[in-house]
Amino acid sequence: MSQFKYRAVAEDGKVVSGQADALNLPELESRLSRIGLSLIRADALRDDGASLLRRRKVGSRELINFFFHMESLLRAGVPMLEALADLRDSADTLAMRELAGGLRDRIETGSPLSTAMEAYPQTFSKLLIGLVRAGEMAGKLPEVLAEITASLKWQDEVTAQLKKAVTYPAFVAVVITGVVFFLMTYLVPQLVAFIQNMGQDLPLHTRALIATSDFVIAWWWAIITVPVALFLGIRWLAARNRSVRLWIDRHWLRVPVIGEVIQKILLARFANTFGLMYSSGFTIIEGLTSCEEAAGNLEVGDAIHMVRNLITQGVPVSEAFATVGLFPPLVLRMIKVGEQTGELDNALRNVSYFYSRDIRESVDRLQTMIEPAMTVVMGLILGWIMLSVLGPIYDTISKIKT
Repeated sequence: MSQFKYRAVAEDGKVVSGQADALNLPELESRLSRIGLSLIRADALRDDGASLLRRRKVGSRELINFFFHMESLLRAGVPMLEALADLRDSADTLAMRELAGGLRDRIETGSPLSTAMEAYPQTFSKLLIGLVRAGEMAGKLPEVLAEITASLKWQDEVTAQLKKAVTYPAFVAVVITGVVFFLMTYLVPQLVAFIQNMGQDLPLHTRALIATSDFVIAWWWAIITVPVALFLGIRWLAARNRSVRLWIDRHWLRVPVIGEVIQKILLARFANTFGLMYSSGFTIIEGLTSCEEAAGNLEVGDAIHMVRNLITQGVPVSEAFATVGLFPPLVLRMIKVGEQTGELDNALRNVSYFYSRDIRESVDRLQTMIEPAMTVVMGLILGWIMLSVLGPIYDTISKIKT
């Protein structure tokens, strides 16, 4: 099957571009017509990693809807080809129509759903493909799809909580930085010129304000570009040097307040993923391997890798987790209870539920702390400027009165 880059016209007359798989041009034209597009031109591409990256991206909400749609229709007894055809015809976005159509074409040639999903690595992770394959082998595909839907919804909620914790402080910091730049580059120089014309000795805090203003005016370009360059440089090093990334990931977990929230999110994701895989029929070793790949933090990933090695050597599951030293007592206690009762998946779900609730409370608490802190910072900056400017003026007026 070849990869084609095409230009087509939709029913409303809009010209769209994209990529799709097909055996030949007639099949490509037939596939596009089924999603309401008329082919204008198509060029064959090599089916390599670069072409895969150029495919239309399916968003997280669309992915959740995909698994929910498939689970609902399969559970109702609708054949898979009809379920995918229904999704292809009813999808709101071209990316989802292309995805559903491509999966349907592959399944129609005899491939199972999990194998068809492997052609879309930018949309389906190895974890999702493995879970679907396990559901197919066990004959419980609708149940596994329901578990995947619930897990993706949970991950989406956690991501939203993390964005909520980061977006507001970042916005306030940008506003404060902009206000300070305006004061230092425009307002302060005008006021300072007026103060210096009074011809009196300036106090230390006023001289510090003048020096700061002069520095910002002279080096504003460096103040803006150096942090951005440092960030990009560190990110570039982290992508190419495992030691740098490990150092960054380790210290992220130790940042006051924010590090605690990040650690809870990572542990909740681990418990959710591990519990989902275990309940789907994967062995503990297979589940830990997938959790290591999807950890999102090298410090946590290395800890899971160590746990997996200890269990392979015959160490009990709870003892292996306790030996690592990264997991808090709650996780260790739940794992031990699940190991003893034979309900490890339920114990891990309880851990995930507890952390999900705790994450929401931690994010709200973090925002409650950040708002007054930002207000205090802004007040101190404005107070320093007002004291440095109005202080000499008040002294001059007092001397005139006397």
